[in-house]
Amino acid sequence: MKDKLSITIKIDGRVYPLKIDREQEEKYRKAAKMLNEIILQYKTKYANHDSQDFLAMTAFQFVLKNLEMEDKADDSPFVDEIRKLNEQLSDYLLLND
Repeated sequence: MKDKLSITIKIDGRVYPLKIDREQEEKYRKAAKMLNEIILQYKTKYANHDSQDFLAMTAFQFVLKNLEMEDKADDSPFVDEIRKLNEQLSDYLLLND
């Protein structure tokens, strides 16, 4: 069983208690810090909007970045190459049986 840790993180001034795996603590705290930094950038740039707008735009920014990274991580060329190599290997084995 993994060692659990109770932490609280603050996002845009609100506190959220979490129970996480101990080895994930740094990642959770870094994520909260990144969120708060981006929210602060939006607050500075668009002072006449409310926190809901900043949270929505921050979430949108992260989802968009995630989609961009998924596109970059396209593994189909590797799958195609493995398929070709597998066919070549099968042909070779059949010929040398």
